[in-house]
Amino acid sequence: MKKPLLILIALIFLSNSKIFSQYTEIINSNRPGSSQSAFSVGSNVIQLETGMFLLNQEHELLENEVKGVGLNFMVRYGLLLEELELNINGIYQNDKFTDMRSTIDSEYNRSNFKKLKFGAKYLVYDPYKNKDDSPNLYSYWANQKFDWSSLIPAVSVYAGINIDFKNNPFTAPGIEGVSPSFMIATQNNFENNFVLITNLILDRIGTDQNDFEYIVTLTYAFNQNWVSFIETHGISSDFYADNLLEFGAAYLFNKNFQLDSSLIFNFKDTPKIFYFNFGASYRFDFHEDKE
Repeated sequence: MKKPLLILIALIFLSNSKIFSQYTEIINSNRPGSSQSAFSVGSNVIQLETGMFLLNQEHELLENEVKGVGLNFMVRYGLLLEELELNINGIYQNDKFTDMRSTIDSEYNRSNFKKLKFGAKYLVYDPYKNKDDSPNLYSYWANQKFDWSSLIPAVSVYAGINIDFKNNPFTAPGIEGVSPSFMIATQNNFENNFVLITNLILDRIGTDQNDFEYIVTLTYAFNQNWVSFIETHGISSDFYADNLLEFGAAYLFNKNFQLDSSLIFNFKDTPKIFYFNFGASYRFDFHEDKE
């Protein structure tokens, strides 16, 4: 057999094969939403995801308002296994709290971590690992019908610890020290560039602020550079409960660098919340494919 023909056969084989790993050729960031994807960044990849936010919060019943700025960040590292990711996740807020219940307003400056969490995420089920996405060469209609298997999501589990500092104005009274956190994350990669991510979270387990949270994020890629998303985030505990809506977009500057922006608000006035976020994600790529 001639050498050019051998090369052609090899290229056809490779184009229809998958390299089964979490690693992607371009950065895969959780920003600008609040949810975590089911997949890791890939082994030997360090990824920084950070941003600033401006906030405006008004509580009509308690007659107070909060205005300030903050920083949210996540550091992700793919350790040893493709399915395993270690991460640090935090939100630091600096604001001015104004109490308007008296004739003269009282103002207080506040600053602390609203969240500081260390944890690990592991992919336990990947429906795309052995899936053949190559087109059916014998049937046009087989390629056009809905892929029902896309309803089966990838599933990962997360376990971590919260670190809460003493006299924190953003947590319930008496909350301090270390407490566990647990999450189940699912991800569906649909056709036509849609991705659906769901997070179910138990946070500060065993404390007086035992939060249950759900996050549902739907993203759509217009092209290789622009992605939009919409997200709903529910929070329920004895200390605080809310339903937040977030939407925004991200721009891929290059394969390792992403810019993003988003808005967050709710539909109540106890308190009424408005956030403006802008940030970036950067990947240090030391990944090497295994032979």
